[in-house]
Amino acid sequence: MDIFEAIQGRRTTGRVKDEPVGKEVIERILEAGNWAPSHHATEPWRFFVMTGSGRSRLGEAYAAIAAEAAGGDLSEEAAGKHRGKAFRAPVVIAVAVSPSPEKGVIRIEEYAAAHAATQNMLLAAHALGLGAIWRSGEPMYHPLMQQTFGLEQGEELVGLLYLGYPASPLPAGKRRPAEDKTEWIID
Repeated sequence: MDIFEAIQGRRTTGRVKDEPVGKEVIERILEAGNWAPSHHATEPWRFFVMTGSGRSRLGEAYAAIAAEAAGGDLSEEAAGKHRGKAFRAPVVIAVAVSPSPEKGVIRIEEYAAAHAATQNMLLAAHALGLGAIWRSGEPMYHPLMQQTFGLEQGEELVGLLYLGYPASPLPAGKRRPAEDKTEWIID
């Protein structure tokens, strides 16, 4: 697939089939993320791949965070609903940033690199015939989620990628023209 076709054809989809994705396919996606640019060549990303019952770790974190928000009073039905969030796709990849402590490294640039790795992975998933959604939101930043993945101080999750084979055709995309958002500064 041509890179421009991948960029323009990729769509976010949370509706995927409950069909396993081969390890070789997942590894290709991870490799695409690993080749993202990073200032000072720090490669500040970490990937946590969850498939099968391995997604339970994420599900338990979702349920624990919801229980805490409810003051510890969460019905089993509600807890089950939160646990189920981890099973919306056959593969979930948590992407974390692990900023380098080296002198001259700017923290926000480390986040930019981890986000670039995430976008590379989304494009690779699309090129390999998968559908994907980049999820974030309040629970992802909660200390219990950080503990779930054994993140150390200064490390943070930047995205949860839910991957699988699309359950339906992806819709056509549309964007306002780049020229509407561009100012040329020339002599």
